[in-house]
Amino acid sequence: MSDLQEVAQRDQSVSSLPPAPEDAQVTDPPLIAPPVTGPHGGSSGSHVPVGYFDEEGVGQLRRTLTHLSESALGPGTPGTVLSESCETLSVPATGPFDFEKTLRTIMKRQDRAGIHSRELGVMFKDLRVVGLGAAASYQPTFGSLFNPKVILEKIQASRHLPLRDILSGFEGVIRPGEMLLVLGSPGSGCSTLLKMLTNQRAEYHHVEGEVYYDSFTPEYVAKHYRGDVVYSPEDDIHFPTLTVDETLRFAAKMRAPQNRLEGRLRSEFVTRITDITQTVLGLRHVKNTPVGDAVIHGVSGGEKKRVSISEALALRSRITAWDNSTRGLDASTALEFVRALRIATDVAHISNIVSIYQAAESLYRHFDKVCVIYEGRMAYFGRADQARQYFIDLGFEPAHRQTTSDFLVAVTNPLARTVREDFKGPVPQTAAEFASAFSESEASVANHMDMDAYFKEFVGHPERALAYKQSATAEHATTQRKESPYMISVPMQVRAVMLRRLQILRGHIATQLIIFITYILQALVNGSIFLRLKDETSQYFSRAGILFFAILWAALSSIAEIPTLFAQRPIVVKHARAAMYHPFIEAAALTIVDVPITFFTIMMFSLILYFMAGLQASASQFFTFFIFVFTMALVMKAWFRCVAAAFGDPAPAQTVAGLMLLMLALYTGYTIPKPSMIGALKWISYINPIRYGFEGLMSNEFRTLNGTCSNLVPSGTGYENVSLTNQVCGTVGSIPGQSTVDGNRFIAISYDYSYSNIWRNYGIVVGFGVAFITALLFFTEFNTSLTGETSVILFKRGMRAPVVHRAQEKAGTADEEKGIPESLDATEKIHIGSGTSNMDLAVPTMSNLFTWRHVEYDVRVGKGETRRLLADVSGYVAPGKLTALMGESGAGKTTLLNVLAERQAAGVVGGERLVNGYPLPSDFQAQTGYVQQTDTHLAQATVREALLFSAKLRQPPTVPLKEKEAYVDTVLKMCGLEKYADAIVGSLGVEHRKRTTIGVELAAKPKLLLFLDEPTSGLDSQSAWAIVSFLRELADHGQAILCTIHQPSAELFQEFDRLLLLRKGGQTVYFGDIGTNSTTLINYFQTNGGRPCPPDANPAEYILDVIGAGATATTDTDWHSIWKSSPQAKAVDEELDTLLEDGRKRHAIDTERHSEFSTSWIFQVKTLWERSIIRHWRDPTYLVAKFALNVVAALFIGFTFFQAKDSIQGTQNKIFAVFLSLVMSSPLSDQIEGPFIETRRVYEIRERPSRMYSWTALITAQILGELPLNIIGSSVFFLIWYGLVGFPSSRAGYSYLMFGIVYPAYYTTYAQWVAAMSPNHAISAQLSSFFFSFVIIFDGVLQPYKRLGGWKWMYRASPYTYLMEGFLGQALGHSEITCAPVEYVTVRPPQGQTCWQYLSKYISTVGGYVMNPSATDNCQFCSYRTADEFLGSNSNMFWSHRWRNFGFMWIYIGFNIFAVYAMTYIFRIRGPANFFFRRHS
Repeated sequence: MSDLQEVAQRDQSVSSLPPAPEDAQVTDPPLIAPPVTGPHGGSSGSHVPVGYFDEEGVGQLRRTLTHLSESALGPGTPGTVLSESCETLSVPATGPFDFEKTLRTIMKRQDRAGIHSRELGVMFKDLRVVGLGAAASYQPTFGSLFNPKVILEKIQASRHLPLRDILSGFEGVIRPGEMLLVLGSPGSGCSTLLKMLTNQRAEYHHVEGEVYYDSFTPEYVAKHYRGDVVYSPEDDIHFPTLTVDETLRFAAKMRAPQNRLEGRLRSEFVTRITDITQTVLGLRHVKNTPVGDAVIHGVSGGEKKRVSISEALALRSRITAWDNSTRGLDASTALEFVRALRIATDVAHISNIVSIYQAAESLYRHFDKVCVIYEGRMAYFGRADQARQYFIDLGFEPAHRQTTSDFLVAVTNPLARTVREDFKGPVPQTAAEFASAFSESEASVANHMDMDAYFKEFVGHPERALAYKQSATAEHATTQRKESPYMISVPMQVRAVMLRRLQILRGHIATQLIIFITYILQALVNGSIFLRLKDETSQYFSRAGILFFAILWAALSSIAEIPTLFAQRPIVVKHARAAMYHPFIEAAALTIVDVPITFFTIMMFSLILYFMAGLQASASQFFTFFIFVFTMALVMKAWFRCVAAAFGDPAPAQTVAGLMLLMLALYTGYTIPKPSMIGALKWISYINPIRYGFEGLMSNEFRTLNGTCSNLVPSGTGYENVSLTNQVCGTVGSIPGQSTVDGNRFIAISYDYSYSNIWRNYGIVVGFGVAFITALLFFTEFNTSLTGETSVILFKRGMRAPVVHRAQEKAGTADEEKGIPESLDATEKIHIGSGTSNMDLAVPTMSNLFTWRHVEYDVRVGKGETRRLLADVSGYVAPGKLTALMGESGAGKTTLLNVLAERQAAGVVGGERLVNGYPLPSDFQAQTGYVQQTDTHLAQATVREALLFSAKLRQPPTVPLKEKEAYVDTVLKMCGLEKYADAIVGSLGVEHRKRTTIGVELAAKPKLLLFLDEPTSGLDSQSAWAIVSFLRELADHGQAILCTIHQPSAELFQEFDRLLLLRKGGQTVYFGDIGTNSTTLINYFQTNGGRPCPPDANPAEYILDVIGAGATATTDTDWHSIWKSSPQAKAVDEELDTLLEDGRKRHAIDTERHSEFSTSWIFQVKTLWERSIIRHWRDPTYLVAKFALNVVAALFIGFTFFQAKDSIQGTQNKIFAVFLSLVMSSPLSDQIEGPFIETRRVYEIRERPSRMYSWTALITAQILGELPLNIIGSSVFFLIWYGLVGFPSSRAGYSYLMFGIVYPAYYTTYAQWVAAMSPNHAISAQLSSFFFSFVIIFDGVLQPYKRLGGWKWMYRASPYTYLMEGFLGQALGHSEITCAPVEYVTVRPPQGQTCWQYLSKYISTVGGYVMNPSATDNCQFCSYRTADEFLGSNSNMFWSHRWRNFGFMWIYIGFNIFAVYAMTYIFRIRGPANFFFRRHS
């Protein structure tokens, strides 16, 4: 593609052409090598016409080129230019358009213009890669964290690192214009080799050997030419809301060269490259479609793969590695992908290295070289067209019609390779012997000769290195450092990434609107709570509360960004490794783009909140308020983004962020004023940016406030004529004889704040912001670590696992990549049929025939329209027959499987589905097995536990448990899982997970038939063969099987008896026998006009090609119509009639279950509860996070309010100690929601369709499984926190009952009903926080009850009102308050009266006490005598209500439990649309 890009540079007059080439993309060295040739001459890779993917698009390009050439030859154009243009374009008026010839002609013109391209190859010698750790270990549990033996093992491992060779002894060369295919079993080291050849070394412990990129070392390439060497991972990682066009345009823009022909604009160059990549790879029709992901609907999987290809091509890299890029694609689409690479390699003269697990013969022929890896050793490296013969000469025999790639991988498996009968000499057996045999072979000599030739031609030639540097330098922007690996300058990167950020936000506009609406709702609700505050001292506390909320809300809302930042990190890291932009540019762009959005949001928030609350109505004070809140919002966003950037995993980042938020909120100065902070922790307030922002808001608000006293002491009856001289205001900061309290004096005494510090504080806030943004940019740039999947198979602790012992002894040999350590030992690859002797016992006897006739399926697509996904499909599955279901992507294979299995979620199904000619029994789903394409299991269960769980709940309860356990052991043998029976499912590789999925269905003993959806997808050829062979054996023993399949090899395809072939639209193309060597099937298509099938062709690929399957392929033949009118179709109808007639002579299939589920509800709950407890025990991260949050929060809150005194402020501190403890229920709820939703996902995807158990049993088990853990966590919190704060131990019984039992029961069930109505954890967290904010704000703490106005009903509705009142009433009720010296107010009694004589009547009315009752002057009056007075007058809390509150809390808990079931039923079982809008059929 680099050539394609070069093309764009070479002829900007031919602008439309460059778009695809992105000419500058591949900077070939000064000399342009010939097309693609093999090592020394003849090309071993077949070539592909450039217009293969989009003939119409290429035609349009030809017309565009012609138009451009004509416009370039306008009046006054010199003749030389005319001739050059004609030569450049070579666009004939008629006849075929030779795209490749045109590109090469343009490249010549670019050379004449002095724009040099460049090329790059790679040579490696004695390459060795060393990784850390064994390939198998034991599953950590919560108990193992405290096991002394395990702790000692970890200490020993840290002192003596367990090293293992991942790759060893690799050598070879990939020249420019060559394609290398890398083959090997999963875990053999394929991904590691690809990463090594593209210079991705960071994740490995040590790399040895020599690697040359021409004359450059790996270190030099990483520093200066990182963008020329790119690794494309197996997964397609893109921003899901960006369109295809935006994604490709961004990639082209970031690597667009400076030296463009004829001074063309950079934007024109980008447009041309984008257009050509989309055209050549068939993406024009989806250019404006979002790329999408698992949540956001976008392009199809095949199209997304081509987007990844186009993006990599637009980068103009010289060497590109593609890791298993055909995973999940059907055979036709996979072939198209490799053909696209062949075009790019030929035209752009780049080097491509591809790892593929199932490579068809037609695909294999496109490669020049092949590398075969056997357990980390190089079994072969050389010409692809000679590899097959090499291994035949080595003594091995390929199976009939076995593809070359399958044969090459098979020889690395002791149980899959076959030794030639006529071979007399010894054959290699181990990986070391294979490597040794190759090193002594002629192929190795040829490889060394090729390496020597490359070394002499490319390595150590300063002139080539200089030419390469000059070519790269010429492409750099004029403002970019010439030695930088990045092509455009930092300001240009910032502009481009900012534009992309705006495009991402536009795609996420709904999320932005939700955030904005949340701000507005919070402003409206809180503004109405604090509505029109009066200038009275009684509302001083309320003013502080609204200001605290305003500044804290920005911090609370910012923490929600952490999951999003981690979700996008893999994309940013991928782009940085491709030298598209500095990672810190993404953080800078995010910050800059966020400024105007935050400005507008905070402005609207401030306008509503400020004026509804009635804060000081002056322009200067409002804008000061706005500036502080706006700046604090930006500062706190930078802080939480910095926390996310500093960690490599979201779990610890969220834990730290939550604890930091608690710390910042505590030490702001509102919940505990600075004078009341204990000295040991007061330092936190000095490093707390929110503290300075809060002080700024407080001093700004109170500086002009002179509040009228609301509580003159004394006042009321009997004091009507008292002089103001003998009264004083009860508010802190009052002066005797004055009826107002100066706001400045109030905040000075209460908070130690001063208005004179306001702009100093703002400067400090800005300083924090600068520091946080700097740290954010630093961590984003240098911390590019990613949380990857482990390559270690984990086994249940306490079980003797030979696999673990062997792995630990030799430190393993599995690949540190996607890691399926099946290569631990060749003998571990158990043949799937090892349990054949038990097959008769395992497979129930079957004699029933499943048929379907004229099946149709329609779904609604909006606006009252419907779309037909299946059209008149008929067929049958007979016992003992293995039937394949095939078709191109989008043909409806999975849809048909779901319809036949009665698993469709919506839509209208027509036609007949019968068993023995009778309607399906009501428990049809229970009598069938369905192996889904996705291997969905509870990750913490072992293989044996997963199978036994299925057997216990799906087999009849009359079957004894011992018999079920024995049957599970039999299934384990059948599936080749004996040695992995105690392995943790979540740590298994692809093949063993697939075997487990099949085993789970077999454990249920399906009596009718077994459905399988793409059981071989994502497997290597040997694993795919093992799975299909296993299915073959099941069928041979009487099982009826219907199976969809992708990319079958010829030998694998031959294992099937019958085929149902569909085309797009769900239309039947063929149904019938496949025949010996597929002759019946091939004859049908050849007889009806299909092209002849070559003898060595794969019949599966042949039929897909003939019917026009594939992403862009078409055919002029209507194969559906041909089928409908064919004798074979009529024969199928007649056969169905006969089968149905015979079937009706037998009895109908009985309904074995007369209830929906096999087992009782109580048994279901018990089994699910046991699974839930085991799941949590084996997830130490979850339990540690839960208990750590409780312990750390208890310590922090406890020491913050350490031994709170019995003063007014001390009592207020105790209230806040309880309040903040209840606030901890928010992060604790977030922790609960994740496992709840994950377990529900397993149920909805696999267990519910199988009618394994009731959803009510699942919910009950979820509640019972989670509740004990949270009770323990809250109990630990209580034991630490209660004594530290200083609550009386004599009252701990009731307090523990409320806090240790009732409180966790409430937040557990609250979290679960919110999760029950949420589709995913992200939304549940947002909803939980939103609901929680209203529950917590109306409990009478932040705003006293008597000030709530129209919201008093919410005070009564909030469960935390009763939790707070119950706890505080019991803990503080009937206790005395002793004012601190600063809390006394001085009253001067009239002359001749003592303090008691003057104030006794007032005290008897409102409470309080006098410290010096006998004094005649300066009476020291305290406003409260008892905590009951304080709680009653401020928060409407009373000691006498404590047991009433206890009962009310259980009512709320009961409501929560009911809501869990109700929300699950409405949103997950019935569906909201069906529940609220019931439709009549």
